[in-house]
This record gives sequence, structure tokens and C-alpha cells, in this order.
Amino acid sequence: MNEAQARGSSVPVDALRGRRALITGGASGIGAACARAFAAAGAHVTVCDLNGDAAQDLAQDIGGDAWVADLAETAALDELSLDTDILINNAGIQHVSPIHEFDPQKWRFMHQLMVESPFLLIRAALPGMYERGFGRIINISSAHGLRASPYKSAYVSAKHALEGLSKVTSLEGAEHGVTSNCINPSYVRTPLVEKQIADQARIHGISEDDVVEKIMLTESAVKRLVESEEVASLALWMASDASGMVTGTSFSIDGGWTAA
Repeated sequence: MNEAQARGSSVPVDALRGRRALITGGASGIGAACARAFAAAGAHVTVCDLNGDAAQDLAQDIGGDAWVADLAETAALDELSLDTDILINNAGIQHVSPIHEFDPQKWRFMHQLMVESPFLLIRAALPGMYERGFGRIINISSAHGLRASPYKSAYVSAKHALEGLSKVTSLEGAEHGVTSNCINPSYVRTPLVEKQIADQARIHGISEDDVVEKIMLTESAVKRLVESEEVASLALWMASDASGMVTGTSFSIDGGWTAA
């Protein structure tokens, strides 16, 4: 989202002027779209990503900072302190496998990255938010935080855990001006989903086109993938002052998948 796009949205172009935002998994996909949208709205953005070159390039492009980190190394986050007004927990991976064949180390790794890491980052950010009387925790969950699908035991259980963490954060943070919400997109056009299409094709023995049509979009009333910019637009509103009464919620952006 560029400045012109921000001006055309329901959020003022300078809605985040003076705010600091930290976005994990910020160098590509949803994270990069959020980084650009938030910078266009006036925030100083820190792009956190394992890919150092991509994080540095994007940070330079938007006038922000880069933080190169492997967030699955959760022990390194135990004593972390974060000085940020907005935290977007977006980093994540997908692995598709039947439960009886799921590698235990891969399962643990995914939970470290998508449950332990958000907990530790929230823990590190809350004291400063409490002190200032303002904070926005935005957790990029998934339709799979509300629904289950076969072969995704680690991802589905991690996203369900993130939903619970977000709700507890909202209750504890309310008296301090801190909100916590989840965004629940269905399949978003990102590198993560492109890889998932290939994995699903292999497991089900069908073509990649059939994966999109017959598996990914079968539950969705709107038959297309979500665009990263659409998620970023919702996140931008959530981060603004206009969303102060919105907390402890899960916002589906899934073309009607979870309507039934």
C-alpha cells in the first residue's frame, strides 16, 4: 500500500504518525504488505525476519529498521525488552503431513515459532505499552485458528493456541490501553501458500490447479485467494486509534469460509 492507497482507505494517511511498529516475518508476504502500509501511514517500522538481506532491503525502502532473528530460538527471547507501540506476530511456516507420519521435531519447531515466540514478544512489549497507556497486539492467525483441516496438526493447533493467547492478552491489557486481536485469513497469495499448494498436490496425488480449486477454495464463497494488501488494510485499521474498543476478537477475512 502506497501513500495514495492509504489516503483512499478509511484510515487517515498519518494515522500512525509517531508510532513504532514491529512486524515479524516482515520481509515477505503479509508481513511485507503490513510494513509498507504502516510506513505509508507514518509509523516507524522494524522489519523482523530470518532473511537478513530481504529484511534490510525492505527496511531501507520504507525508511525503517531491520531486525534479523530466528524467532524459533525462543531461549534467546526470554530476557528481551521491546520498545514498540504496535506488535504484529506474523512469522510462521506450514508443514503438511498425516499425524502418524508427522516429524516430532518439526511439530515442536512450529509451536516454538508460532506460539512460544509470540508469547515472549508480547511479554517483552507489554511493559512499555502499559507505561505509555497505548498498545496494539495484532496476531496473524488463520481460518485454521477457527477451523481444522486434515494433515495440518501442528499449524492448526498452533493457531488455536495463538487465539487463546490473544484473548488473554486482551483481558490483561484492557485497563492499560492495550488491545489484542487476531486476523484470520484463508489462503493468502504468499510464498508460504505456494509451497503448501505443492505439498498438498503431492499428498493428495492431484495437480496444483486442482489443489487450489478443490481443496483450498472449496469452503470459500468467494473463489479466489486473499491478497496480502487486504490483510494489511485490516491490520492498519486495528493499529489505529479508531479501533480502541475492539479487543479480544478474531476477524475473518476468508471469503465466507467460516460463515457456515
